[in-house]
Amino acid sequence: MRTLGTRGGTLFAVLGAALVLTACGADPADPGDIMDITESDATGSEVIGQGTVIEKPGSTVQICLGPITMIYPPDCGGPEIVGWDWDEVDGEETANGTTWGTYAVQGTWDGEQLTLTEPPIMLALYDPMVPDDPYTDPENPGEASEAELAEIQAELADEPDILGAYPQNGYLFVEVVHDDGSLQEEFNERYGEDVVVVRPQLKPVE
Repeated sequence: MRTLGTRGGTLFAVLGAALVLTACGADPADPGDIMDITESDATGSEVIGQGTVIEKPGSTVQICLGPITMIYPPDCGGPEIVGWDWDEVDGEETANGTTWGTYAVQGTWDGEQLTLTEPPIMLALYDPMVPDDPYTDPENPGEASEAELAEIQAELADEPDILGAYPQNGYLFVEVVHDDGSLQEEFNERYGEDVVVVRPQLKPVE
């Protein structure tokens, strides 16, 4: 197991991601009957995700797709990664029994675990093509008011399967681990189309 002297750079990147993912900022409210996100996942679908991969003492290897505690070593959790081998990757750090690094990870998703199908890639070396996003285009703003988006954000604040939610450009972006389209349909029926935009962190492999 390798320990690299990259503490400053890697931790800075991790903390920056945490600031984005924890920007909910609304008081919890009763979320109502929101469908189970895990049950909506397509079993065996091939996905790719980017985040901090971490193995804490006595725990499995996991990919953190939500908030990260701002300490050293970092503290976070997420879906288990099956087939991970620290000896087969570069860029990891180890401190106080915890090993972690930031990677793009591709595998099959069964609703609970991510089973590797391709070698992980260090995020520092990963340069994916990012398609244009019409929901962030300033010329295509949403029609919902700030008050409406804040009310929806408050409704979803304590839903355990939601990683984070934030308003931008007239829409409410909701981050989840994975969605096969069922959750987006649920939100469209509940709040109207083009109000809530689901952002899965495990994305289908094109």
